[in-house]
Amino acid sequence: MRIHIVGAGPAGLYFALLMKQQDPAHRITVIERDGPDDTYGWGIVFSGRTLSSFAEADPASHAAITAAFEAWDNVDIVHRGEKISVRGNRFSGISRVAFLNILQRRCLDLGVEIRFRTPVDDVAPWREADLLVGADGANSLVRRTFADAFGPTLEAGRNKYIWLGTHRLFHGLTLTFRESEAGLFAAHSYKFSPTTSTFIVECVGDTFERGGFERLGEPETLAALERVFAADLAGEPLLSNNFVRWLQFTIVKNRRWVHDNVVLLGDALHTAHFSIGSGTKLAVEDAIALSRALAGGGAVREGLAAFERDRKPVVDRLQAAAQSSLSWFENARTRMHLDPIPLAHELMTRSERIDDAKLRERDPEFMRRYDAWRTERA
Repeated sequence: MRIHIVGAGPAGLYFALLMKQQDPAHRITVIERDGPDDTYGWGIVFSGRTLSSFAEADPASHAAITAAFEAWDNVDIVHRGEKISVRGNRFSGISRVAFLNILQRRCLDLGVEIRFRTPVDDVAPWREADLLVGADGANSLVRRTFADAFGPTLEAGRNKYIWLGTHRLFHGLTLTFRESEAGLFAAHSYKFSPTTSTFIVECVGDTFERGGFERLGEPETLAALERVFAADLAGEPLLSNNFVRWLQFTIVKNRRWVHDNVVLLGDALHTAHFSIGSGTKLAVEDAIALSRALAGGGAVREGLAAFERDRKPVVDRLQAAAQSSLSWFENARTRMHLDPIPLAHELMTRSERIDDAKLRERDPEFMRRYDAWRTERA
């Protein structure tokens, strides 16, 4: 099979290596506008369940990825200066560029052709293939080219957020709430290397406007946020990676996933809010599902139809959970009256994927504290 993949992010690379592993005779070309080390993210995070999928799909890349991981089992919620830890959660973090480099090397070892620094302004020249994969991100050119067929909807969230890093190590997935004169800020942070953590700052409601951030340059923005989170950064500065830009999270959905011999993967197909850390997870699991649907040498279009039929319900459920989480953070100001223990409980159950029974299994001590709070309140 001749396969062209637009985009060398996690979805495109992982699909390429799985298909080449499946049949070395496949002629696979990945087209990427950036270089192999160009990335604007910091670290990414995976759950234990996702890692099991990695191990089953491609043990070689799984071994390299896990060797570079920072692992933890705690979610920490910081509210009113008090930290509440919830244990029993298996997470791992890795540098985004390190993750992509591992997948790049695996692709090249298997014989996949990767064309870096090759911008795609027109997908027509790449349509001449048995399969064209649009793995080119949330602003996908492939999706826009065939928008009438895919039926995309893009909805911007209300909160502004910015993706930063710091050498302050957060030994757990940490959610920190701080109030200032401008309003409420939420930080999502976790270590992804022995020296560095991701530090995403979210302005809740009108905090961005009241803080005047639209008028601030990079040094002023970092300095302002360092003041807000001074107690949490312990003297370490925030890092920008020369890319300071406030964003609004865009929820991407598509009515159809397949058009003729064209299919979408990853953020081009769907997005899930970063507060549940599932963007890269979804991308990799898309790649696994599509490669399995195309296994066996059957008709490409039948395989694509099976991929959409089987995978879409799974993604719909996760996007619903992500929407619940996004809405919680957009309305977080209404929850700041809660004490730290009930706020932590509400955060752990906000997406409705975890209930009290699962929490009690994961961390009985936390649930004993929560039950005691409820009894005292009653």
